[in-house]
Amino acid sequence: MTAFTYDPANASDEFPTYPYRLAPKGLATRRQLRAAGLRPGGHDAVAQILWRRGKRVAYLYRLDLAAPKRTATPAQREAIAKALRARRTCRHCGVVQPYYIPRRTGSCLDCTGGAR
Repeated sequence: MTAFTYDPANASDEFPTYPYRLAPKGLATRRQLRAAGLRPGGHDAVAQILWRRGKRVAYLYRLDLAAPKRTATPAQREAIAKALRARRTCRHCGVVQPYYIPRRTGSCLDCTGGAR
């Protein structure tokens, strides 16, 4: 197991490395970008944060290069709703259930007799 080293100058890794909660201003993780309504916008990560003795990593992206999140078109939303409804429809009885049908059986719990 390698020991964690604070190395923002990037002497050994492919990215500058910062400890947990010590990244400079202007950088954000994907989760932070998403919370702000942004996305990386096709740009690669420029740094990383390591924690839990180097076992966990979060990549950092520049805020000034981030783009606004894309929104689904009405046609895309309709297609998603149709697909999710199909996942809840039993192949045997055709009833739309309030839960997703198990893929291994392809039928609702009433049809398989598995009302556990």
